[in-house]
Amino acid sequence: MMVKRNSLIFLTAFGLLLTGCSKSGLEITKDDILEVARDDANATKSECENVSIKEQKGSYMVSFNTNGGSYEYKIGKDGIIKERSFKRGAKEETTETEKVEEPVKEEKSTTSKKEEEKSSTSFDEGQQQAINAVLANSGLVQDDVSNITCSLDSNTNQYTVTFVLNDVTTTAVVDAATFTVISTILG
Repeated sequence: MMVKRNSLIFLTAFGLLLTGCSKSGLEITKDDILEVARDDANATKSECENVSIKEQKGSYMVSFNTNGGSYEYKIGKDGIIKERSFKRGAKEETTETEKVEEPVKEEKSTTSKKEEEKSSTSFDEGQQQAINAVLANSGLVQDDVSNITCSLDSNTNQYTVTFVLNDVTTTAVVDAATFTVISTILG
């Protein structure tokens, strides 16, 4: 099920790229914002009830309920989650609220003499697993791409992997605990 969702995100992002994103930046729709929130909550469209999306000062406020509890998100127009809140069950027994801060990144990137063509790697084991997950999710191998970077955001426990394929930069986010690709953005 996760592969289908990740494939859907990848295809949606690819479709947005092909439909002519302007040079001024990628315009993210309310459907895209809802997909970011549902993906973060690991909930399918059919599991979500009472969905609400409101635009508010450069962000979207998203809320919905699932069998496991209720979720509230503040997501920037760039698709980045700024705040999240989860309430278990109907009784609101446990509440977890997290303010998402700007990522603190540990970055390693090395490139060979043929920097434009391929990049050589010098990544730790976790970074390499994240890179392998992204490439496998995209149907690629490391020799297919160039300029690979991988950084760990210690606040969210997620890796950000970027690479270039056919002059298009791809950025993917990978869960550092499970090495599951969470999202992929082209452009």
